[in-house]
Amino acid sequence: MIICKTLEGQRVLKDRSVPLTPHQRSVFILVDGKRTVDELLATTKGGGVTKTDIDKLLELGLVAELSRAAVTALANSAKLEAKRSGRSLEERYERAHPVAAMLTSNLGLRGRNLNYAVMSAMNYMDLLALAPRIREAVGEEHFAMLDRLLND
Repeated sequence: MIICKTLEGQRVLKDRSVPLTPHQRSVFILVDGKRTVDELLATTKGGGVTKTDIDKLLELGLVAELSRAAVTALANSAKLEAKRSGRSLEERYERAHPVAAMLTSNLGLRGRNLNYAVMSAMNYMDLLALAPRIREAVGEEHFAMLDRLLND
């Protein structure tokens, strides 16, 4: 079973509004939507993390199991990524995110909600989902650079 952080989990990771034990927090930080529960337990075994700690994160709604469709989509995106420039999704995100933030911050007050959404984007897929809104707001000419960074 592969688990990923939920939106609530991402918020809690930042603001620490839900008290977690050190074991729960250490495994929670490692949840990335790529590793199975068994891989996470093997990685954190030396720290004393158990399946009960992961079960508690699931119970609190901070993590959730990925569906088979999501796992397949992630595998397919990794294959597609390899066919492109060879940059990983993380590298694409790291290069594109500052550009998207700059473009949307230049919109001023009329673009504040979009800028907030860009600043909240946690990964490449989040940023890619916002791309049509960014294109519409800034125009084709300004969007071209971001498009190249996202889709090269």
